[in-house]
Amino acid sequence: MLSINMDDVLNVLTSIRSYLIAIGVIIAIAVVLMIAVMKLNKPVKKLVRGTALVAMLTGIVVCVNMICSGPMSTMLDLVSGSGTISKTTSDETTVLAQNIAREGIVLLENNDNTLPVASGSKLNVFGWASTNPILGGAGSGALNDAYDQISLLQSLSDAGIETNSELTQFYTDYKADRPVVGMWNQDWTLPEPNVSLYTDELMANAKSFSDTAMIVISRSGGEGADLPTDMNAVVDGSYMDGTTYTAGTYDDTLNEGNDWDAGDHYLQLTNREEEMIDLVCSNFDKVVLVYNGANAFELGFIKDHPQIKSVLWVAGMGHVGMEALGEIVTGEVNPSGKTIDTYVYDMEKTPWWNNFGDFNYTNMDEFAYTSTGFTGNESTAEVSFINYVEGIYVGYKFYETAALEGLINYDEMVQYPFGYGLSYTTFEQTMGDITEADGKISFDVTVTNTGSVAGKDVVEVYYNPPYENGGIEKASTNLVQFEKTQLLEPGASETINISFAVEDMASYDYQNAKAYVLDAGDYVISINSDSHNVIDSKTYTVDSTVTYSGSNSRQSDLVTATNAFDYAEGNIEYLSRADGFANYAAATAAPKSYEMAADAKASFYNISNYLSAEATAADEDANAEAVTTGAETTLKLADLRGLDKNDPKWDELLNSMSLDDMNALISLGGYQTNSVDSIGKVRTNDCDGPASINNNFTGVGSLGFPVGVTIAATYNKELAYSFGDYIGKMADEMDVSGWYAPAMNIHRTAFAGRNFEYYSEDPILSGYVASEACKGSWANGVYAYIKHFAMNDQEENRCDMLCTWSNEQAIRETYLRPFEICVKNVDMCAVMSSFNYIGNRWAGGSASLLKTVLRDEWGFNGFVLTDYFGVYGYMSSDQAIRNGTDCMLVNYPTATNNVQFRDTNGAQQAMREATKNILYTVVNSRAYAPENLTMGMASWKKLMIVLDVIFGALMVCLMAIFIKNFLKRKKEEAPAATSAEE
Repeated sequence: MLSINMDDVLNVLTSIRSYLIAIGVIIAIAVVLMIAVMKLNKPVKKLVRGTALVAMLTGIVVCVNMICSGPMSTMLDLVSGSGTISKTTSDETTVLAQNIAREGIVLLENNDNTLPVASGSKLNVFGWASTNPILGGAGSGALNDAYDQISLLQSLSDAGIETNSELTQFYTDYKADRPVVGMWNQDWTLPEPNVSLYTDELMANAKSFSDTAMIVISRSGGEGADLPTDMNAVVDGSYMDGTTYTAGTYDDTLNEGNDWDAGDHYLQLTNREEEMIDLVCSNFDKVVLVYNGANAFELGFIKDHPQIKSVLWVAGMGHVGMEALGEIVTGEVNPSGKTIDTYVYDMEKTPWWNNFGDFNYTNMDEFAYTSTGFTGNESTAEVSFINYVEGIYVGYKFYETAALEGLINYDEMVQYPFGYGLSYTTFEQTMGDITEADGKISFDVTVTNTGSVAGKDVVEVYYNPPYENGGIEKASTNLVQFEKTQLLEPGASETINISFAVEDMASYDYQNAKAYVLDAGDYVISINSDSHNVIDSKTYTVDSTVTYSGSNSRQSDLVTATNAFDYAEGNIEYLSRADGFANYAAATAAPKSYEMAADAKASFYNISNYLSAEATAADEDANAEAVTTGAETTLKLADLRGLDKNDPKWDELLNSMSLDDMNALISLGGYQTNSVDSIGKVRTNDCDGPASINNNFTGVGSLGFPVGVTIAATYNKELAYSFGDYIGKMADEMDVSGWYAPAMNIHRTAFAGRNFEYYSEDPILSGYVASEACKGSWANGVYAYIKHFAMNDQEENRCDMLCTWSNEQAIRETYLRPFEICVKNVDMCAVMSSFNYIGNRWAGGSASLLKTVLRDEWGFNGFVLTDYFGVYGYMSSDQAIRNGTDCMLVNYPTATNNVQFRDTNGAQQAMREATKNILYTVVNSRAYAPENLTMGMASWKKLMIVLDVIFGALMVCLMAIFIKNFLKRKKEEAPAATSAEE
């Protein structure tokens, strides 16, 4: 659940400032008036003061009413929302969450068949993290506090394993709670007792308790900050060239001694952990290691400790998923998960190492924006940059290709390949003959369980395209499809049909053809146990090169794709396979220039230079026709449910709307779509949560599923669909129509803070898992906001104006591909754009991204929402709607969420199109299903009217009392005055 944001509070106060001033003036006038009548006779003085009091209270209430029905109305709509999740649905969700966990835990090592251990065994569990495992992420991925959590130790106990309580007490006495890596503040401290604290008695008792040990190592991550690449800089308060590291702290007084050596990063062992592992391995010959973290970790130390026989990767399990760990340890469940990233021995030898982090331009100060920040401290959003120098060679696509070309020694570089995972049984896969029809390649794979226990297996399909030295960049290994078997008993077989489009093997040539190209030659299609190890292969031959240009578009495209992102290439040398990656050193070096090129700077926009008639007009259709507004119609939005988007009734309905009606929809879309009374548009709720559905305003939320990487690690499309289906079911019960998920940015690096909710380093795995989740939610009429579109692959500087530079091939083949799969395979979804700039253009203001590619090429028919709009200052509704965004994610008025430049036909057409996109999505959602559609006034407005009537009656009564008392005193004073005269 997200917490209150100080910048939002200040902005809300700013939006109601005029009303607060009016209240202050009313009070001041009333006080002055009360003082001014001090010398009048008592009856008049009391009457005037009473009247002033009534007038003051009435004025205050009128102002409060104007605040509530004006700038605060959408906020009150959200806070007064209703809906709960039934126990039946929660119970069913619990079962599904645990099933995902059962298939999402990955067995990395199992020497000497150390696992499983028998239920009823005893186990020493070492590592402070065993008492405080990571179950979710921070920010939008946080778990709702309303649900109980199953801990790591509880899961072992539930599976019948007795753990050493003396060890557990030792860790909880050391530190009971985990330092928080949250959205607004990151404490990266890793509690781990020094080995000197493990007494001889403690260790002797442990050895007497059991001859087997489990070690737990965990790492956290979350929205708002990337994982630190220099821990000593975090400890001493500096980071990146001596500047202040604002993304977190480290308490170096908690543990004894220095936790980190020079050059250490967060994804390797601390000195305390190294010593603890040495201690355990010197006392136990059978050790099981559990790595509890979403980000790929440096696990090379396993080779140095032969006592570590078995290794399990257990990412965030959500509220109840950790139950699966005990089941896998005892063998009740056979692990079937696969890695979703490549695990390397040394992160610093990766091609992205020098081009990840905080790089600020030195010549863009005039575009900086200063705000008070989330913590209440003043901060400045600057223009920064990140260079995706590795091009298409992300993750395993680099390591496999670099090994083939002789650049690296694969076994020295890679510890666990992408798609790798062991089982307690063995499988055999046989590949049938390839057939091709109607542009589709198909073949059967028969999977047989050749072992002694039941289990599931994954069929991973890759292709190796023909490559010509110096030609179009191509990786030698590319996942193209995957499927998972059902549970196979020993000796049982299942035949799975594999199918994918021939065009899926085309490469994008951004330099010459400026189109997708399927080169002539042999394409080796293989079934693999992982990205590195081939089980079987067949060859598919393309006789002549196919260029998808002109009228010859790919079958899945509505409009032929051609270069749309030349502006984002920048002055960068990209990694090339040519001559065995001859340019590796030059391409992967750290940035040499920190100045934006003059031509890019000349066309850079944010609110400092965009909000003018000239700048906005440049993004409009100069030949746009005039827009009709305010026309008479009997149509209401509900009448258009199920109609084609081009049905003439849409024009009739839109012609009836005013520009203010349109602006109401466009400008206030934070956690909702706004109501428009004139067309019967009801307000709808949208909610956050990549692994759950949480209403941040009412506090109602769902049980949290395992995090995204765990869902991806199942390689199970059916489970991904069920996940989305139950999100949709719970959303429906909560009266929620939109879901801010799934997120499918790429694990370009292991250090990205939100890797826990982003699925993988691979776009195909990410895209299919996400599309199944979207299908599941839409089956319940809940539209998913696929996010963050696009290239929001790190948290550092994400809320600055982060210029992400990449070439078009990498953009299309890697970073846009998951979104493309979703849009082309899901009937209806929405899109959440991203904070960052692509090249020098804000993603939410990039017509190339949101119009040319998303709508024209892919045929997207939903609406586009910004990422959080309220506090970052560089975004504007005017720039957004003219370039393909439809709605602003904010729920109170800001300086730039309203469309300001509306006078031209082009601006009005942009407003009309944005409005139509929002309405089309919502009217076809669950919100307008007959059983859900409720028209009429919001409950808080009804309450306000009732309170106003009561208040009015009280004021009338009070005023009547004042007048009655005045008349009474006047009457009493009259005889006294007469007597005095006599």
